[in-house]
Parts: sequence; C-alpha cells; structure tokens
Amino acid sequence: MKRKHIIILIVVVSIGLIIFKLAANKSKLNAKENPKEDNAVVKIPVKVATVKEQLQEINLIKTGSLAPFKEAKVLSTVGGTMIQLRFNLGDYVNEGQILAVMDTKLIQLDLQKAQSNATKLRHDLQTYTELLEGQAATREKVNEIRQNYTDAENQVSQLKKQIADAAVKAPTSGTVSAKMLEQGVFANAGAELGTIVNLSQVKVQLKLTENEVYQAKVGQLIKITTDVYQGQVFNGKITFISPQADETHNYLVEIIADNKEGSLLRSGTFVYADFSRKTKQNILLIPREALTESIKDAFVYVVRNDVVHQKPIKTGIEMNNLIQVTSGLNAGEVVVTSGQINLKDGSPVNVSK
Repeated sequence: MKRKHIIILIVVVSIGLIIFKLAANKSKLNAKENPKEDNAVVKIPVKVATVKEQLQEINLIKTGSLAPFKEAKVLSTVGGTMIQLRFNLGDYVNEGQILAVMDTKLIQLDLQKAQSNATKLRHDLQTYTELLEGQAATREKVNEIRQNYTDAENQVSQLKKQIADAAVKAPTSGTVSAKMLEQGVFANAGAELGTIVNLSQVKVQLKLTENEVYQAKVGQLIKITTDVYQGQVFNGKITFISPQADETHNYLVEIIADNKEGSLLRSGTFVYADFSRKTKQNILLIPREALTESIKDAFVYVVRNDVVHQKPIKTGIEMNNLIQVTSGLNAGEVVVTSGQINLKDGSPVNVSK
C-alpha cells in the first residue's frame, strides 16, 4: 500500500515540474514577443557637418605629360647591306635628308636583265605588228607579245624604284632619338634603323572629368607651365577632345604648345595646363569624408530628427579636402562625416560634438 502511494506521489511531482517548466518557457516567449516599452533604442554615434554655400573662384589647372609633336621611325624599304649610315644619336635632320644608303648591286644586275628583256620584246612587238598588217601573223600572237612587253616594262619600273628607295630618307624633321643598326650590317626590308622626334612643338596629353570637359573646347588657348622653367609660359591650344569617356569616366584632351629654342621642353616632362576659366560663383561644399562609395556613385547620409536618410548626390571639383555638390543636397542640411560604416537608411543616431 505504501509503495502505491509513493508511485502516485512521484507521478504528481513529475507532472507539476513539467507544468512549471512549460509556464516558464511561455513567459520567456511572451517577453521576447512583447518587449518592455522602456527598453532604450540604441543610437549610433556619428560626427556631422553642415552643407555650406560659399563664393569660390573656380580655376581649372590640370597636370599632364609631354609627347613629341611628331615621332617617326626610319625604315629601310629594301633589303641589303647598309653601305652608308649618315646619322648619329642627337643629330638634327631635315625631312627628305638621306640618312642611309643600301647596297644595290644585285638589284642593278636584275635591272640590266629586265631592260634587255624589255628592249627585245619591244622589237618583237614591232616586228609582229608589221607581220600582222601583212597577214603573216595572228592577232593572238601580237597580243601575247604586247602583254609580255608591258610586264617587262613594269618590272623595270619596280627595280628602278627599289634602287631609288635604297637611299633611305628622313620621314620628318627632328632630332634622332634612337639608332638601331650600324653601318655594314645587313638589313631586311622594313627594318627599323632609328627614330626621329620633332620637338618644334610639343603635345600635352591629360584627362578631364565629366564636369571639367564641358568647360573646354577645341581651339581654346591654354597656358602651359612647368617646374623645370619656373616663371615661363608656353602658349598652347586644344586640338583634340575625346568624344568618348574611358572606363573611369575621364576624357582625353590633347594640347599643342610652341616650344622655345632657349628653354626646350622634352618629351615626358610633367607640366601644368591652365585653362584660364577663372569665375566666381556660389557653390555647395561638403567635407570629402562625407562621401560613401566612389565619386561616380556618390551618396551621403543626411541627418533629420536624429535619424539618417541615404541620399545620392552628384559631385564637382575638389579643393582643400572639400568637394562640390552639384545636385542632391541643399545648403543647411546636415551630413554624416564619420561613422557611416555602421549606418543604413533610417538608422537612429547620436550626434557627437
């Protein structure tokens, strides 16, 4: 009898423990589903800056590098031994000047044979033409000889041209910047003998952003300066603006500038191109660190009532760690400058002083 009571007691206690555990779990679930209203909202600390409108003097100056106005390779047009080489590194040469002479002995022998063959065919053509008039030869035979004579004359002309081309001439005026072969060596047709650069003018190559390129135009006068000749100005003019941007949304611009005898600019020198577009205008400025992502896909976080809102913007020029905003913001708005990594649209924030 006692054993029966003990078993009943154990069962009752077990059931009670199960009910207690279930009730405790339900309380936890209810607590999660219905958090207390007095739980504090976590605000992310950030630093901010106010969008300011300032009167700025816009002065577009870009850096670029110099390239020769003209650069040409000196190539042999016929194959053979180079019996004369009439230039050295650093020599100034004029367009059309003979720079090298190739051996043409074999070509001259071929020319003599071709001329003899052409002379024979000319006599044959004359003879058979007379025979045709007397009906002693066929027209087909006369036409065959005439075609052979024409081919022989063409061969003579080609060999004469090869002999003339054996005198290699300068393709442009300028200074010899490279010398590839020496006198006495064999050179194939098309072999590079040297390089000539023309520095009577220089070409400045630089890149403009999308906002900057619309301030430039072909024919616009540009002032070129360099640290090498401080205080000197080289006058240039825009000759080309690329109609298409590259993968970084920049546009290639080329400027031709006059060179100076006493202050010669050399290819590869870094220069400054002053586009002389100084204007005063009110522009919106924000700190550079307020931008998230790249300038191409720029956006900022604007703070309103301790909550941030993500806004895409378009940017312009940069100056002294500030960047111009061309659209997307208004003067007086507050943007986040530090702490953006923890933010998303609608995040509550606490502005740090």
